[in-house]
Amino acid sequence: MRQIRIAAQLHPQHGDYPALRAAVLRAEELGFDIAYTWDHFFPLYGDRDGTHLECWTVLAGWAEATTRIEIGPLVTCNSYRNPNLLADMARTVDRISGGRLILGIGSGWFERDYAEYGYKFGTVGSRLADLGKALPVIADRLGRLNPPPVRRLPILIGGTGERRTLRLVAKHADIWHAGFPDRPAELAPKVAALTRWCEEIGRDPQAIEWSVGVEPDDLDRFLDEDADTYLGMGLTGFTLGFNGPAWATDAGAAWLRWRDESNHRSG
Repeated sequence: MRQIRIAAQLHPQHGDYPALRAAVLRAEELGFDIAYTWDHFFPLYGDRDGTHLECWTVLAGWAEATTRIEIGPLVTCNSYRNPNLLADMARTVDRISGGRLILGIGSGWFERDYAEYGYKFGTVGSRLADLGKALPVIADRLGRLNPPPVRRLPILIGGTGERRTLRLVAKHADIWHAGFPDRPAELAPKVAALTRWCEEIGRDPQAIEWSVGVEPDDLDRFLDEDADTYLGMGLTGFTLGFNGPAWATDAGAAWLRWRDESNHRSG
């Protein structure tokens, strides 16, 4: 089994950059494996017109501020940037960080972002089709950039759609982020679907790291009741949500102890 990894998703809303920077530094100090942000232009909850910061410029700041922790978007929206430009941005942030970027990507869903910033919203199907077209373009551009990324960029794809999204995961992803389910039973058919797609494509599903998210108000319950169940299902990545203005990453300390104890037991 893969080693468990714990990520902190620092929601870039309801706070400002100095505190967000301090939070990512604290996450690194505590021993989180990854720090994610998200790619939206407005808060997703709380005051919908509250303070909010942009994804990739935040990541560039984190890349300069941190030294060990991996960083990335969970997830960047394919619709918001030309895929060649996105590849170039990701390569640049990876080089600033010394090779610590994870390129998380998804098809997009938050309609307000599209409406207010002038992007065509389309349909679920059209956005997924666009993502499918963009992924090979991104890979091609990453292979031609000079200088290249420091490492081969891990590609994370977020989503659980059984017919289209999980096929893209099976074909392109190094990491699968399975959203923020309420209970493990919700993911059982998704795990089965991803396994089927991997079999059809001829890829070992264990070549993909499976991960799941935990909402900020559910950290304790999730760890006590569900974490070991997800682990038994094959999910070894756990992303803990933290909201501004405090981004209180110390609340994940019990998760980090569980990770260390579990990884030690598994060898």
